[in-house]
Amino acid sequence: MQITAIIVAAGSGSRAAGSAPAPVPKQFQSLGGRSVLAWSAAAFLADSRVARLVVVHAPGARDQVLAALGGAAGQPVVLVEGGLTRTDSVRAGLAAADITSSWVMVHDAARPGLDQDTLDALVTALEAGADGAVPVLPVADALWQAEGPELVAARDRTGLVRVQTPQAFRLEALAAAYAALPDGAAAADDAEVARLAGLRVVSVPGSARLDKITWPGDHARMEQTLAPLVPATGTGYDAHRLGPGTHVTLCGVEIAHDGGLVGHSDADVAWHALCDAIYGALCEGDIGKAFPPSDPQWKGAPSRVFLEHAGQRVRDRGGRLVHVDVTVVCEAPRVGPHREAMRAATAAVLGIPVTRVSVKATTTEKMGYTGRGEGIAALASATVLLPDTGG
Repeated sequence: MQITAIIVAAGSGSRAAGSAPAPVPKQFQSLGGRSVLAWSAAAFLADSRVARLVVVHAPGARDQVLAALGGAAGQPVVLVEGGLTRTDSVRAGLAAADITSSWVMVHDAARPGLDQDTLDALVTALEAGADGAVPVLPVADALWQAEGPELVAARDRTGLVRVQTPQAFRLEALAAAYAALPDGAAAADDAEVARLAGLRVVSVPGSARLDKITWPGDHARMEQTLAPLVPATGTGYDAHRLGPGTHVTLCGVEIAHDGGLVGHSDADVAWHALCDAIYGALCEGDIGKAFPPSDPQWKGAPSRVFLEHAGQRVRDRGGRLVHVDVTVVCEAPRVGPHREAMRAATAAVLGIPVTRVSVKATTTEKMGYTGRGEGIAALASATVLLPDTGG
């Protein structure tokens, strides 16, 4: 038996954002290094029974969907525009279904925790003769009717369940049920459409992993469930010799000095060391790999470009920068009077609170090249939290 999977991804994500539509709808937001939408798409595509995956998107959002799916298009992935309501969007998805499929599963893009156990349970229910099957969870909380902030009356929760997706049906039966639905009608979900048509719908055990990203804070909780973050630490070291000049740049701050640091870029030795620390935590090499000194486009470049890239790589990997520490090694200039400006500049570039940025300095008691004033060195460490890939 083959399955057409339909992911409804046409919403604006306004409730998850708080009030107005989010700048990036929740289905396209990053969760553990890939989009919320991509989690469910990957689960469906990993099942050999899925003959076609239909993604229903909002008008004009095709390019966002392609980016969220990593560019996947064509068989077995089909993209179609949805309508004003979920009911209209499911109708559009059903119209694009693989007609050779016996079954269809309709899933909300905002439920990224789809797993093989749920798919198997739904298939088993259909194989046993049900017209439809849905995953459910019992209602554990007390239920009350409220008028604004005031509680009015308690409601009996006996027999009530929380219904999740994907919801699975015989394809022909669900298509007929939607066709029989009056124009303009809007159902809560596919199970309601099926029951209105007289179909027999059964339940299978649901999962907390299938909870929907709906309200502010749901995204962070789901990320901890699906992609828990683990700590990683990197260290960096850099040194630049001193030459003619009137100032040195350390952590983005120009400090008056009787010489200048020599380098291919602006020679900000502190930020270079910090870049290496961040790349080290990511296991992505060093600053020279990301920005080869042989490339003329980086000649004289401000080091904030390099540090911004390092910080963005953490975000691209679904991670979070927790703390950075920079130590400048020199006899002169004095770093102390500029420490707070250096911390603030570093925090601003990385997009983290200044309380997570440490900057300090030391000398080598006149020993070595830094002690003789021939150059300045810097050491750095970075602690990041990265999704646990299990690898």
